[in-house]
Amino acid sequence: MPCLIAPSILSADFSDLRSAIDMINESEADYFHVDIMDGVFVPNISFGFPVMKALQKHAKKTLDVHLMIVDPDRYIEEFKKAGAGILTVHIEACKHLHRSIQSIKHNGMKAGVAINPHTPVNALEDIIQDVDVVLVMSVNPGFGGQKFIQHTFDKVLRLKQLIIESSSKAKIEIDGGVDLDNALPLIRAGADILVAGNTVFSSPNPKEAIKFLKDPL
Repeated sequence: MPCLIAPSILSADFSDLRSAIDMINESEADYFHVDIMDGVFVPNISFGFPVMKALQKHAKKTLDVHLMIVDPDRYIEEFKKAGAGILTVHIEACKHLHRSIQSIKHNGMKAGVAINPHTPVNALEDIIQDVDVVLVMSVNPGFGGQKFIQHTFDKVLRLKQLIIESSSKAKIEIDGGVDLDNALPLIRAGADILVAGNTVFSSPNPKEAIKFLKDPL
């Protein structure tokens, strides 16, 4: 089964955002990956609701929104209004993760939980049956273009085992440093969704890059 692909709009040319949106709409991509950073949880600031609403207006595919912010519960309803179809919060940012996940679902979105490179897979044991997506950070969050952390492969294998053992339906999403070389090993390890930023938007043919990532076999 082909992998799901979520091009990261953060890597697009913001002086011509509409062209990037149109390209993703016309490609074999499955989602728009939208990174929201607050400069507090991570050392960078990306964008907020004005860009989200522009995406909502023109995107023809699901908005996969990744919140790298403190106290994300404050904004769950607003992100639903701004078009999020999947909303992912960080385990490290949530004081009451179960409540956050239930709130996301109550607002009609699929719920995701993200883990940073230092966070062990077993931290998810008590929430794994409640989430739709587990986003594994394969770089330290905050900036694009970082080098992929090789330990991620082992982490994905352990996470896949946890999902199977708990009869969870959660999909595994990989975010950070995904490229044409590691896509296939990640899929073989158990990844279901690949986030790709620079690999897509720095390619001379972004649509072909998406097509390869989707089915690199």
